[in-house]
Amino acid sequence: MSSKAPNPSPASFAPGLYIVATPIGNARDITLRALDLLRSADLIAAEDTRVTAKLLAIHGIKTPCLAYHDHNAERQRPKLMERLKSGAIVAQVTDAGTPLVSDPGLRLVQAAVAEGVPVTTLPGPSAVLAGLVLAGLPSDRFFFQGFLPQKKGARKKALDEIKAVPATLVFLESAKRLAASLVDMADVLGVRDGAVLRELTKKFEEVRRGTLAELAAHYKEAGAPLGEVVVVVGPETGEVAVLDDEALGALIDTALASMSVRDAAAHVTAITGMKKKDVYARTLERAGARDGHEQT
Repeated sequence: MSSKAPNPSPASFAPGLYIVATPIGNARDITLRALDLLRSADLIAAEDTRVTAKLLAIHGIKTPCLAYHDHNAERQRPKLMERLKSGAIVAQVTDAGTPLVSDPGLRLVQAAVAEGVPVTTLPGPSAVLAGLVLAGLPSDRFFFQGFLPQKKGARKKALDEIKAVPATLVFLESAKRLAASLVDMADVLGVRDGAVLRELTKKFEEVRRGTLAELAAHYKEAGAPLGEVVVVVGPETGEVAVLDDEALGALIDTALASMSVRDAAAHVTAITGMKKKDVYARTLERAGARDGHEQT
């Protein structure tokens, strides 16, 4: 008699709201149970029906979709609740990853809970966890901040509020704001190891590791990367940054673009932990070279 385990039968689902994780990049990163649910559902509430339609087409699923996002949630939520209270199976998905994690969905879950509608989740891909495990930083304790504010003052205030959290910090960030955010992280959080991860699970997946100061210098020089970005920052170490001449020069040049020599030196000293006199001497040198070049 064969000892081979039989293939599991497709799951059957009771009426209710199902929070379904979808791929963050690679379309094959979706669970078999999630595919069963999406086929069995009466309706899929999707953040962007065009994005979800592509995923459904890949897997041959023809379940109807309804757009449900931050801009129409107040109008669509009563319709979804009506379907749920009538005994429908409703799947909620976002464009990528796990709903409610920096994505829409909380109010619908709260409404369903308040009305006694069964709610469960079909877990799966998450850029937050994928970034955390690839960063190579302590993962036993972590704090997920999500997206930082767009304006510099508000961003630095938000960073200051979590500075003392004794854990690895995980952020989501837009590529165009990455360099500015890394500069502020280095300024507020001090000398820490970090990692910038982009295009997770895709062909051009990339992980860049270094101190916050090194990462800030790199992206200030290289410009905005392509793709979605996760930033992971390790706990405070109390160490002094060790920067090569190019990275230190890039940080100084960035500071000199908007500060005096004295303020630029103080700024770079604060984010690297290096000796003030050494940084000041290097800043004077960079400022002199820049002024000489401008006069030529």
